[in-house]
Amino acid sequence: MPATRTKSQTAVKDLTTVDQQASFRRSKRSVQSPKRLQYYSEDSTTAKPHRKKKTKDQHENISLNKRLKHEQDVNHKVDEGLSAYELERLENIRMNKAFLTSINLLQATEELKQLTRPKPSQRGLVRSQAAEKEVLPPRKSLRLQNKEAETSTRPRRDNLIFEQEIKVFKKPPGPLPLEPMNVEDLPSGLLELCSEDSTRKVKMELELKQYCSALKNMSLTEDKVAKVVKDRIFSAAFHPCTSSLLMAAGDKSGKVGLWTLGEDWGDDGVLLFEPHTRPVVCMAFSRAQSTQLLSLSYDGSLRCMDVEKAVFDNVYDVDVELKTFDFMSDDCSTLVVGSSYGDVAVVDRRTAGNSHESIHSLDPKTLRCVSVHPVQRQYFVVAESKSVSIYDSRSLKKTNSQPVSQLDGHSLSITSAYFSPCTGNRVLTSCMDDHIRVFDTSALTTKCPLLTSISHDMHTGRWLSKLSAVWDPKQEDCFVVGSMLRVRRVEVFHESGQLQHTFIDAENLNSVLSVTAFHPTVNALLGGNSSGRLHVFSS
Repeated sequence: MPATRTKSQTAVKDLTTVDQQASFRRSKRSVQSPKRLQYYSEDSTTAKPHRKKKTKDQHENISLNKRLKHEQDVNHKVDEGLSAYELERLENIRMNKAFLTSINLLQATEELKQLTRPKPSQRGLVRSQAAEKEVLPPRKSLRLQNKEAETSTRPRRDNLIFEQEIKVFKKPPGPLPLEPMNVEDLPSGLLELCSEDSTRKVKMELELKQYCSALKNMSLTEDKVAKVVKDRIFSAAFHPCTSSLLMAAGDKSGKVGLWTLGEDWGDDGVLLFEPHTRPVVCMAFSRAQSTQLLSLSYDGSLRCMDVEKAVFDNVYDVDVELKTFDFMSDDCSTLVVGSSYGDVAVVDRRTAGNSHESIHSLDPKTLRCVSVHPVQRQYFVVAESKSVSIYDSRSLKKTNSQPVSQLDGHSLSITSAYFSPCTGNRVLTSCMDDHIRVFDTSALTTKCPLLTSISHDMHTGRWLSKLSAVWDPKQEDCFVVGSMLRVRRVEVFHESGQLQHTFIDAENLNSVLSVTAFHPTVNALLGGNSSGRLHVFSS
């Protein structure tokens, strides 16, 4: 008969059992058994085959499967305690990831990210090495130095007197030597090219079908792209010579570049000059003297680059910003010049000095473009702040001059306004309300009728030059304008609004060509962008 245990003995035994279990408690981690080494003889038929190395793709697939399995395990643990909507959302995410993985879309996305854009053309001006930056002492707070803040005595910007006292830094008055910045001397072939007889006007106005066929034959290649100036291009023009394509461009910092396609002088045919200190917003070659190029700048100067005399003559010089100019006579001796204060000045180059013959206030804000009628040169059209007007130079007054005709319909500021090149029966305007308009000016009535209105994106932003539609001087009824669309392009329209041709080149054209111009006699088109490069489409 077993002996009965007392309550105290039972308690002691239970405590002993618990203590023993606690002292022999093991880790919950699974104990790894020692690996057994297996030996195979060289002549054994049961020798273990050699393992093939896994390829890179196999490693990527294994790692991707492991990552997806890990995400599924984590999501399975997180799923506990979620609502039905959240569970359904997580399931949709898993299904979408699985689908994208099955069609290799994620891999294709990574490959597209690695693709780089075509590099811009390296022809033309060579990028100068960056100068060493001056190390300035660190700035210290006046408050931490227990000093009082400095009080400024500068007058406010809205003070009219202060604005009138601003002096724009410009080159010294008088002629400047025609010395290129990138070469030592002017090449001898430049004068011969500029002196080419271009007075004869070649009538190349074609029928619309023939004109479109000629545009299709014009193309852009790598050697037709070059960096002509250092900064953003504001203006550009073709020289009228026909043996070679000679172009000029003006940039934001006041520099003027000449580029002859196919020549080896300078930097791939590029010569760089610095006649101004602020943006060169308008330029044109003289029709009477082919060796002269006139350029106008925001610094208030209008200069004439004379290749024969090797100087930059000072034609007109004032203390306000100048915006635009055009020739009022066939011999290009008389000009009309518009300023940023809404004044238009008549300048005669035959008189001594660099002042105007007369000045007239037309708009209280600003003038952005002037264009002289090609046949009746006493008329000129002006793109004012929010209106376009045609004036007669014979009836101008100092103030309150009445226009001969007005071109209404613009709701925002006007970028440009140009008479058609042959007859002047049309006026082409570009407006910031995203429209290009063509007006009938065959009869200069009080209100000229609107013929065509074309919707076109004109908002380039602050880092690009404004888009402006310009006529083809060889064709009375067609014009060209840059575009903000992708793929980058240049578009040619008929005055009826029909698109005639689009210049596109995915390899050599990857920027917005804000400044465009046709050659006066040859099938060639130039376009300038914000990095100082010219693109030439030619046959």
